[in-house]
Amino acid sequence: MVPFRRKTPEELLLSISKLHRGRLKILIGAVSGSGKTYHMLKEGAQLKRDGIDVVICAVSTLQRPETLEQVGQLERVASIHWWKDNQEQKDLNLDALIERNPEVVLVDGLAHRNRTEARFGTRLEDVLFLLEKGISVITTINVYELEGADETALKWTGIRAGCTVPANTLELADEVRLIDVSPETMLQRFKDGILGDRPDPAISMRGNLAVLRELSLRLVAEGVNDSLEKHREELGLTGPSGASERILVTAQYHWNGSLYVRRGQQIARRLNGDIVVVSFVNPKKSLSKEEQAFRTSIKKLTKKVEGKFEELPLIKRRRLPAALVRYSEEHHVTRIVMGHSKQSRWEQLWQGSIVDGVLRKLNQVDLFLMADRAEHEGERIMPVKQRRDSERELFRRFSPEERERQIETIRRGTFHIYIGAAPGVGKTYTMLSEANALLRKGIDIVIGLLETHGRHETQRQIGDLPLIEQQTIDYRGTMLKEMDVEAIIRRNPDVVLVDELAHTNVPGSLRKKRYEDVIHLLEKGISVISTMNVQHIESLNDAVKQITGVTVRETVPDAIIRLANQVELIDVTPQMLQQRMREGKIYAMAKVDQALGAFFTTGNLIALRELALREIADDVDERLESWDRNQSLRGPLRRREVIFVGIDIRSNAERLIRRGFRLAYRLKAEWHVHYVQDGSPWTEEMTAKKDALLHLTERLGGVFEMSKAESRAHIAATLLTAANRTKATQMIIGQSDRTFWQSLRWGNMVRQLLQTGRHMDVLIVANHVPDK
Repeated sequence: MVPFRRKTPEELLLSISKLHRGRLKILIGAVSGSGKTYHMLKEGAQLKRDGIDVVICAVSTLQRPETLEQVGQLERVASIHWWKDNQEQKDLNLDALIERNPEVVLVDGLAHRNRTEARFGTRLEDVLFLLEKGISVITTINVYELEGADETALKWTGIRAGCTVPANTLELADEVRLIDVSPETMLQRFKDGILGDRPDPAISMRGNLAVLRELSLRLVAEGVNDSLEKHREELGLTGPSGASERILVTAQYHWNGSLYVRRGQQIARRLNGDIVVVSFVNPKKSLSKEEQAFRTSIKKLTKKVEGKFEELPLIKRRRLPAALVRYSEEHHVTRIVMGHSKQSRWEQLWQGSIVDGVLRKLNQVDLFLMADRAEHEGERIMPVKQRRDSERELFRRFSPEERERQIETIRRGTFHIYIGAAPGVGKTYTMLSEANALLRKGIDIVIGLLETHGRHETQRQIGDLPLIEQQTIDYRGTMLKEMDVEAIIRRNPDVVLVDELAHTNVPGSLRKKRYEDVIHLLEKGISVISTMNVQHIESLNDAVKQITGVTVRETVPDAIIRLANQVELIDVTPQMLQQRMREGKIYAMAKVDQALGAFFTTGNLIALRELALREIADDVDERLESWDRNQSLRGPLRRREVIFVGIDIRSNAERLIRRGFRLAYRLKAEWHVHYVQDGSPWTEEMTAKKDALLHLTERLGGVFEMSKAESRAHIAATLLTAANRTKATQMIIGQSDRTFWQSLRWGNMVRQLLQTGRHMDVLIVANHVPDK
């Protein structure tokens, strides 16, 4: 939208009508019992305390104590009761609600079918009617009650929704909030009898709970992505946001076009991104019968892999790079997938190289060049599924070392992490709520380290929880407080609360990082509940910087997230978070305006929320794969991969290393980082940088190696030799930042690698350019 364009009469009427319409907020969860009603009532109680007129109608507490407690003093408008299949049903009493005319009504179960004689057939229609009357609604729904998602849920879990709502229902809402609960928490609730005596057998299976949880995470992430793109368009921002992946496959009408689509699909599924397939054709030339057949085949395949297909006109081949880059920027593409050039060096000079042309114009988009393995190795792009371990593995006797590792795992405490998209979402509050529930069950639980940041609601949640006094450390004449790990070990509780996992300890502490303290506690058999924000995950450091412009200094290795037995997301909408900020519930009032104009901007919060949703969805999928490869929503792995990252310590090598890790982790691949010395003098600064890169690689689980080239001109050949030695299937390198004259003098390393490395996939990572 152009910011200074005058609104049309239709747009003015629409804006005015929205002023009279109520707001709709939907709380979505994986299954019944995930806590949607509890959180809805909790929000309603807070609105009432803020002076908003709130009532409840057709709310089912199922006599759950925690939910009943949240009803509190909320006024109830009687619902209409009726029976179906020997089960009591509740319909909204629309006449009573209209007469009462509250500002907000809380109502359960959006996917509900009304009695035959009701004014409307469904609860969704009831809700839309109330919105038109100016009454706002907060309501709940399960993910499998949405059309589209219900089919996926049925396919993967066998669970069938009793009633569904249209697929676009979430788009009608002003806010959608996910109530995320791990399968382990749900299973504990079943065990404790909180969710009834006889839960549905299909829903009470851990694998099914995980599938539904991942489905809800991804569904909400897609909606957040739509709102992020709309927000960025309104601000005139271009390029990818950094929160999600969109893969563009350029496939011509040729026999290998389908191979590119398949490879693009594999990348998109492992990175949880969208896939777009584009073919460029000359409108002045008619397609041959063979090309028409390939066109039909590629279109069918694109539909099958749930991608989007577009055919675009292109008169001259030399204009292809510009057209491809322009399309990528306009459609927020993060990675282009195309085949290696088959041209010789002289043919490229004479005819022009498409790859060179694309690389010269790309700013924020990675370029993935796919190897022609059918030519070099006779390998299929999508080989058959890997076999499981043989039956005899189940009966093989453990070695002494394996037995000791198993015993250590059994002794280790349980680790639970709450993750949020930003400060103030309620991680610490939720952690304390869980701790109080455990205390009431007789669990010996203590507070090891707590950061309330002066938030009164959080401080009130401490209740009767015992606190382990912090130790005092003298640092350069200043007495500083830090968690007393040894005191916790002496106290030896069942569970300890440790806030802000990414914290760096005071110099002089036994361990440098708080997560190292947590590992030490776990090894002592003490369970830990902790908190952190998504921006502190090591491998997301570059994505967070791209989103917010802020380099996060305190990070936690991704392996710590994988170490956790449970990881749960505390999801809060940007509107709620900004409102909390304005009310002084996150920072002191003096800092509010500065925070809202910097880190807490709407765009940042939407993007970080999407990043958090997708990251937890990935974590759920990884755990699903470890339980049962068949249940992974991203599909099974098809090929053994070896990732090779070529770096130059003078450039942004950290970004390439993190990119290599994230790719290797999703592909279950071994990965190597390699630096080639070029004979230049080795300075203290370069030594320090090399040591830092070595440490980062090892923290993320990779192998760091070095070799030496005779001169700068031999770097590409030396790097390729090292890659071949590791049997790499995919090489990751950065865009060349050499000038035209430097390339003439020493050669263009990227071009040299592409010429000689056509037998492997090559990912060329774009140099990041800030939003325009």
